[in-house]
Amino acid sequence: MLNNEFMVLLDAFRRLMRRNAKSSLIKIINKTHSADLAALFRNFSDLERENIFDLLTDNEYKAELLSELDVSIMVDLLKNQSPENIVDILKCMAQDDKADIVAELPDDLEQAVLDLMNKSESENLEELMMHAPESAGGIMVPLPFKMYEDDSVQDAIKVIQENRDLEMVFYIYVVDKNEVLSGVLSVRQLLSVAPDSYLKDVMSTKVITVFPETDQEEVARMASRYDFLALPVVDRDNKLLGIVTVDDIIDVIREEATEDFLQMAGVGKDREILLKPSFEAAKIRFPWLFATFFGGFIVSLIVMKFENLINEFIILAAFMPVVAGMGGNLGAQSSTIVVRGIATGRINVKQIGKVFLGQFRIGIILGLVYGLLLTLFSFFMYHQQTDIIKLNFSIGVSLTLAMIIAAATGTLVPILLERIHIDPAVATGPIVSTINDIFGVTVYYYTAILLLR
Repeated sequence: MLNNEFMVLLDAFRRLMRRNAKSSLIKIINKTHSADLAALFRNFSDLERENIFDLLTDNEYKAELLSELDVSIMVDLLKNQSPENIVDILKCMAQDDKADIVAELPDDLEQAVLDLMNKSESENLEELMMHAPESAGGIMVPLPFKMYEDDSVQDAIKVIQENRDLEMVFYIYVVDKNEVLSGVLSVRQLLSVAPDSYLKDVMSTKVITVFPETDQEEVARMASRYDFLALPVVDRDNKLLGIVTVDDIIDVIREEATEDFLQMAGVGKDREILLKPSFEAAKIRFPWLFATFFGGFIVSLIVMKFENLINEFIILAAFMPVVAGMGGNLGAQSSTIVVRGIATGRINVKQIGKVFLGQFRIGIILGLVYGLLLTLFSFFMYHQQTDIIKLNFSIGVSLTLAMIIAAATGTLVPILLERIHIDPAVATGPIVSTINDIFGVTVYYYTAILLLR
């Protein structure tokens, strides 16, 4: 939905709610896609959300809406519902979505919901909930569509036609008599071969699989690399447990990218930080800002050490923000490129030399260009001051050195963090900015001392 359409729809909902026009609200809800309504819910108050949700009569629509909502909003809505209503809604959901929602409910409500389900369904849900939420087992659809090696193509087509509620049948997974995964073929392949062919004769035996404990980010990376619409999840005996489908893979890619950017910005990894109360959001961001505060304190001590030099050459104070800012920006660019390269698998941390030399050369090129520009600019601005040639030259050289150091730091820090098994997205931002500020200011004033005295 386009932004202007979204605002028009939001305004229409609010006007109808103010007038308590329930019949009109129901009509507009029925015409609104569940994903669009979920986006609108972020802008509603708690009371407005409850009123809209209570107007929904179709459990299938409720199920679609809950699957699209942010977790905190979904929990707030369901904790006011009876366990019986929740169970009725869950009946319209896929198994993986059920498990995700039930796992987020308060403990007493979760148990009440599980008690109302039949034994096999509750056992399946509890088994799914045992897997880590951000693993392949946590996002897989259990008990996927499968056929046996000795089944014919015609048999497979007939089973698909008779079971229209199957979860996203992109591929037919073929197992042997021991339930071990032995091959796979796509629906397109299935429809393009003779109906009396056996699956074992037309299937591909090169099957890419993942284990239940495989991290969801690695699952998404594999699906992207091989252009798959689903990935099978198997146990250590290669028995088929479930599949991770493309809709979950897209969600994982979006969630992981959001987490990486939030962590690099130093605001934690909670994707719903915009929905949190101000005090709680401030508490999350406080420790990340402390690293910057500490680094700034050290920088101020360094500046105080060169107080006499600054008093003698006031021009140095004027250009210090330029040097610090350029170094900080270049360091942030390099670290962002490297962190994203590590996350997408484009950078191998064992090949530090190649990556480092590439970014180091970029730092030299940009440092020389901007160092020269700053030298010329400072000369035209302050050409009447004594020792101006040496002073202009020291400013340009210090900017060049600061940018080279920033490029090196922004490249090495995330790679080294990855080598020692610390998430680069978490620590790179504060570390790189603090190091660049300290080294940039130190190099700036020491360069001036060396060239002027």
